[in-house]
Amino acid sequence: MEITYYGQSCFLFKLGEHRVLFDPFISPNELAKDIDIDSIKADYILLSHGHQDHVHDAEQLAKKNNALLIANFEIASWFGNKGVEKTHPMNVGGKVTLPFGTVKMVNAVHSSSLPDGSNGGVASGFVVETETQTFYYAGDTALTYDMKLIPEQFDLDFALFPIGDNFTMDIHDALVAADFVQVDKVIGMHYDTFPYIEIDREEVTEVAKMAGKDLILMEIGQTIRL
Repeated sequence: MEITYYGQSCFLFKLGEHRVLFDPFISPNELAKDIDIDSIKADYILLSHGHQDHVHDAEQLAKKNNALLIANFEIASWFGNKGVEKTHPMNVGGKVTLPFGTVKMVNAVHSSSLPDGSNGGVASGFVVETETQTFYYAGDTALTYDMKLIPEQFDLDFALFPIGDNFTMDIHDALVAADFVQVDKVIGMHYDTFPYIEIDREEVTEVAKMAGKDLILMEIGQTIRL
């Protein structure tokens, strides 16, 4: 699969012929100023929770691409009322089968409200299972024992964890989370966008190395294959 990073917690996964976009927050992000949002093609948009730094560009991209927006009931309904025609509401514990595989919504420990103050339901993460690989997108979350349930149901190839601290886990908790879900390959997210979540890249990379984990810190606009 191909993975492109657009900053903060926004990733585009190319899964065969299908393009799956997570938590699009691009146009207000100064670090992503070189990204042409109009060039982004997405068939599916998955939203982990309602905060602006995860949903800001979702409406524009969903309408432009006629993409299916997948989120909890409150968020999906909110975007439906804004004219997004294709939505799929879910809640934690639920699973949906899509052309590229299955998506299960799992627990995240975090708050959730929408940009206008509307109820954003509960925050979540996603486990995506395809024919070739399975990965866990943790969303914004604290370290939680619920993560230990994931490897009882899924054999993960890698996970995406927030590492910016302050609002979410830091690198130390993220490495514990990696042990909980039994992965050695971790893609970091939710860091550097704001002063509150700035990290020392050399330090977190060394901490991960000492823990025996392969920490990937992608550059904005970079595409990798896993």
